[in-house]
Amino acid sequence: MYPGRIVIPKPVYDELSYPGVQHLKKRIDKMVSLGQASIMTISTDSKAYSIYREMTQEPKKSHCIIGNGEAACLALAIENSGVVASNNLRDIKIYLEDYNVKHITTADIMVEAFQLGYVTESEANTIWESMLRKRRRLGADSFSEYLQSKSY
Repeated sequence: MYPGRIVIPKPVYDELSYPGVQHLKKRIDKMVSLGQASIMTISTDSKAYSIYREMTQEPKKSHCIIGNGEAACLALAIENSGVVASNNLRDIKIYLEDYNVKHITTADIMVEAFQLGYVTESEANTIWESMLRKRRRLGADSFSEYLQSKSY
């Protein structure tokens, strides 16, 4: 749905080398090779690096230190007027609000895929169920229930 617009921060890509998630790294590698996504580093002389450092080492008062992957996503989105796609709201919500960063979740992407006709409601429910089995937090027990709760 977003060919050429997906940016994977290098720290996130590096995290995909951890045991148990290497299958995701293979999927990202394929997307990169097809030109559907790119891997982006953060230059140490950039605004993004200052933001990244703040979030990972020296947070503002009442802010917590967040992981390298989350911080890289936020910093690059802030610098490039991008959108952060994450279900990890607990860690990043305060930064999203502070920097007025647009944010989408897996559920939002599923709704968009459904509305654009990429998946049927039945297919979306099957995908949703699969994600729930992997302990993903999606906000509802089924895609249909999520649609009804949000009045799409």
